[in-house]
Amino acid sequence: MQRNPHGEIRFTAYPKFTPNLTPMEMFEMGSFGGSYWSPIHSSVVGEDLSEQHLEFEEWWQGIPLNKLTNSKYDTNLNRYGVKSGTSLEYWESKDWIHPQDPYGWVQWYCRFFSGRRSEDDERQIQRWCNFAGPRGRFRKQLITKIIRKESVFDDEAVSPVIRQGLQQWAYRLTERDFELVALEALQTFCRA
Repeated sequence: MQRNPHGEIRFTAYPKFTPNLTPMEMFEMGSFGGSYWSPIHSSVVGEDLSEQHLEFEEWWQGIPLNKLTNSKYDTNLNRYGVKSGTSLEYWESKDWIHPQDPYGWVQWYCRFFSGRRSEDDERQIQRWCNFAGPRGRFRKQLITKIIRKESVFDDEAVSPVIRQGLQQWAYRLTERDFELVALEALQTFCRA
């Protein structure tokens, strides 16, 4: 793994995929109410699954198990203390889950981060771009909310739900990213 000077994680063959959180950082900070890796019934593979987090066991050293395999979603375990996201059943109903990664995007990201490359990479990277990438709808929504409140990039009182969601997509808003979009918005406003 390499980070550029702006803290983005770089994957040479995938230049548009620039998360700034590793899987370990996502879970250390508190994501998915601690329940992401809890036992599930996957209707995509038709099996009960558990202990999937053990594939990356060395990563979780020092992270309490309740931040990984909690049986219930606990907002107190989340970095921003709020619920963000939907259920596995919802993800499956939208066909967002493919059999190779029955736990979803984060399982794909963990495997991609570990070096696996698959036929699903382009789809998953595009999903990340649409959600958290430089033009991603939730990154732009957060920045718009900050601008409207005349606040600063790291004011956690501005939309903690979106911030939690972005974190769960391996992204945390930086001052640089905020300023780039804010400057672009200001230039557009001035031209109008």
